[in-house]
Amino acid sequence: MVLTACGGSGESADGTVTLKLVAADYGDKASNSSTVYWEDVAKRFEAANPKIKIDVQVVNWNDIDTQAKTMIQSGNLPDILQTGGYADKVADDLLHKAEDVLSPATRDNLIDSFAEAGEVDGVQYGIPFVSSARALFYNKKLFADAGITEAPKSWADVKSAAERIKKKNPDVVPYALPLGPEEAQGESLIWELGNGGGYTGADGKYTLDSEANVETFEWLRDNLVKPGLTYSNPAATDRKTAFADFAAGKAGMLNGHPSLIQMSKDGNVDYGVAPIPGKDGALDSTLGVADWVMAFKDRGHQEEIKKFLDFAYSKENTLKFDEMYNLMPVTEDTLQEMTSSGKHKDLEPFFELLPKASFYPLGDTTWDAVSAEIKKSGGTAVGEDPAKVLGDLQKKAEQALANQ
Repeated sequence: MVLTACGGSGESADGTVTLKLVAADYGDKASNSSTVYWEDVAKRFEAANPKIKIDVQVVNWNDIDTQAKTMIQSGNLPDILQTGGYADKVADDLLHKAEDVLSPATRDNLIDSFAEAGEVDGVQYGIPFVSSARALFYNKKLFADAGITEAPKSWADVKSAAERIKKKNPDVVPYALPLGPEEAQGESLIWELGNGGGYTGADGKYTLDSEANVETFEWLRDNLVKPGLTYSNPAATDRKTAFADFAAGKAGMLNGHPSLIQMSKDGNVDYGVAPIPGKDGALDSTLGVADWVMAFKDRGHQEEIKKFLDFAYSKENTLKFDEMYNLMPVTEDTLQEMTSSGKHKDLEPFFELLPKASFYPLGDTTWDAVSAEIKKSGGTAVGEDPAKVLGDLQKKAEQALANQ
């Protein structure tokens, strides 16, 4: 990627300021590349603000974090970056506070739970861009064949439904449990939340090997893995596999996000969506995931960045992006529009869960390292000794904190 005006302030002799915008590509082909979206936003913004130009650079998701690191290390920072995480940049004191680059109206329009997930030590730096939430997907035909009349609400319901599906359809995976390296940290947290556990305690410190978390994995081991009601080796099974199996009618139920809707339709699977089952009943919260915008201090341009971000976060623009990629909103007005328009009935169960979503400890600057360790070995906690696996992960988390 070649950056224009390398290392410069981005201001020309006539006072025109050029903002560097680097964004992740959500498209899977040229025709739906995010380049198309951002260039349109930039064109309309420039027409209204002739003294500000936007240099748009869109980067493949597989490469954007590496590109961002290279830019930072070479002193070639963008003004605005849109990608998956922000906390490591806060640790290096690279970012504007959100309140310095968003008008009060734009900040107030952010869904509270997502705005709070953008905080480090009580100060917001990460600006949520798009979101996703998790819910239980189930195959209505497989449920009906097995005589199951409603979605499971508790862990006991999950086990009972899985047993009945296996008895009626032995070739089907009753519950698709992906704890492989693709997203073990997500599936693990969903189950831990169902038992009142999670990755951190009220004080923000890591609690990976808490009693509640150990008990969660013991339940999974004894009630789904050992009885053969899920994959034989969940720790080696990725979400991609689980989603493909469900979309092919080969799995009875799993935790999924909105992209599974279209996959299921493409596979002619008659699916239902329900809240995540918890140990004692359905959860009123769920795992929320967000991608982020952040503004760098290096080149100045605070007022120009604020003008652009206020424009980019208008309902017209956020709605267009969310609808383009079937993603969930992070702003109140777009959530209201998508909820009331009647055009997004498939997403309604997710809309209900979104405002009460729970998040990874995104504001902890060690989370990226800890998450990587959970991806690597967390899934093995459904093996013989959950306490040992989670205890080892807790030690690694504490080591990451000590090494800061």
